[in-house]
Amino acid sequence: MSCGEHHDVDCSEILQRVYVFIDNELEDASTDEIRQHLEECAPCLDQYDLERSVKKLVGRCCGDEHAPDSLRAKILLRLTELRVEITTTD
Repeated sequence: MSCGEHHDVDCSEILQRVYVFIDNELEDASTDEIRQHLEECAPCLDQYDLERSVKKLVGRCCGDEHAPDSLRAKILLRLTELRVEITTTD
């Protein structure tokens, strides 16, 4: 995915790390890099907002329940596959 603007980091790299960013599990340098990219790139910001909204919705619906790690891994893998499909068709 590309927004057409020049960035130090490719949009696809940012979107691959957005889940970890949403969970505040990145080191500070990566967090700053993603934050800066999102400030400059509207398409990535839109995708980030969508991912954050989905995470909040799932959190509200599931409450304190936690999915097994194997399920979480399967879901993240499928989301990554879908993202790759979308970026290769653009």
